[in-house]
Amino acid sequence: MRLTEIFCSLQGEARDAGAVCTFIRLTGCPLRCHYCDTAYAFSGGEWQDIDSIVAQVDALGAHHVCVTGGEPLAQPNASVLVRRLCDAGYAVSVETAGALDISDVDTRASRVVDIKTPDSGEAARNLWKNIDRLTDHDQLKFVICSRADYEWSRDRVAELTVPQGCTIWFSPAFGAVDARALGEWIIADRLPVRLQLQLHKQLWGDEPGR
Repeated sequence: MRLTEIFCSLQGEARDAGAVCTFIRLTGCPLRCHYCDTAYAFSGGEWQDIDSIVAQVDALGAHHVCVTGGEPLAQPNASVLVRRLCDAGYAVSVETAGALDISDVDTRASRVVDIKTPDSGEAARNLWKNIDRLTDHDQLKFVICSRADYEWSRDRVAELTVPQGCTIWFSPAFGAVDARALGEWIIADRLPVRLQLQLHKQLWGDEPGR
């Protein structure tokens, strides 16, 4: 597998926010979202086998592990890696852009599926069939870039049927939408979603590897 980086930090998003976590950032992504902050993972990286990656995770010592990218599912062996990590007893999450099929990803992991909004520039790439593949252990994320993005996302949430327990997150695009404003919109519409702030951005800004 091509690996951009592996490091230990605090999880900044979703249910495990604030927990010490090992991040496995795989190389490559077929999408080009306007707000992407990991473009350095689009290319390059080092080829490593799964045994080596798991050994590094073991050495870093965190219970939580996040497989991310880029787009991790663009690599054919990503599902094998996730299964190995689950077998080893780690609490695993997989951050995916939602354009690729999640059905082969071990359901012991929490699959965090990003629904691309119009302002991302990649809304046409959403694989809506993934909604039917969600479990109550999975999560959906909408990155909101504008009021129009919010209204589009609000309307999609009203249309979707997700398993009970599947958390839906609305996250303000860093530097594009005021978090307080987004919170007020969510309250006004009584949406069944949770506001998500990127903890790692608040602590370290755009510093890579954090």
